[in-house]
Amino acid sequence: MLQPTMARFTASDGVALAWRVDDFTDPWRTPATPVLLLHAAMGAYRRWYGWIPALARRWTTLSLDLRGHGASAVPGEAQPLTLERLVADVLELLDHLGVARAHVVGLSAGGYVGQRLAVEHPARVATLALFASTPGLRNSQAGTWPAKIAAMGLEAFVRQGVADRFPADADPGLVDWFCRQTGGNDPAFIGRFVTNMASRDWEDELHRIACPTLIVAPGHEPIGSHDQYERMQARIPDATLVSLPGMPHNIGDAAPAACVGALLDFLAARAG
Repeated sequence: MLQPTMARFTASDGVALAWRVDDFTDPWRTPATPVLLLHAAMGAYRRWYGWIPALARRWTTLSLDLRGHGASAVPGEAQPLTLERLVADVLELLDHLGVARAHVVGLSAGGYVGQRLAVEHPARVATLALFASTPGLRNSQAGTWPAKIAAMGLEAFVRQGVADRFPADADPGLVDWFCRQTGGNDPAFIGRFVTNMASRDWEDELHRIACPTLIVAPGHEPIGSHDQYERMQARIPDATLVSLPGMPHNIGDAAPAACVGALLDFLAARAG
């Protein structure tokens, strides 16, 4: 099967990172501030397949495969893996492309990177859109995942927990593809990645996010809790909360049309 073509650049610590631009906007119009997509843990560019066709018609769309994911290189065990390093990767990509600021969109762990970017580098974030993305994973079940992954393997771990990620009526083909895609990641790296995320919580810093922010929450959040999203809305000065009733965690995969619809409405209202 033909795969989407990705470009690469080398981060400051020597890790090769993959990125892509999709742009089907009217070429005679003045380019707007681009949208930057940051995928979830165990994700990759291809998982945006239900988003990009609608999004890239209206907005220049940048995508980054986070280090250790997709077409990006897996860092060695001796290289530190921190949220701060992931934020640096985003800044280095924007600098590499000459992009001063972006509308940052993050799914789950990708939203953690987006939140920290907005907190620490507010001039680089025009708006922030968060999908199933709480302020870290410390107050969740994720701390138990690395041991389970090590014991049973990554794909088996994902398959046994699929009810936490997809509604019961999800297309079986989608669920199987998702499990195979996530299962193709490096288990040891994913264990390190999740361990770091499960140690972090910055709810008390959310007031520092100054840009307009969209929060799209699963109505039935089994990995964290729905009231975390309500607290986020209360703490971020300019936040809009949209809840998708009955949906479990992986709203970006299970309900891409609803997610991109909410994003396009938000950008139209807040970004012009």
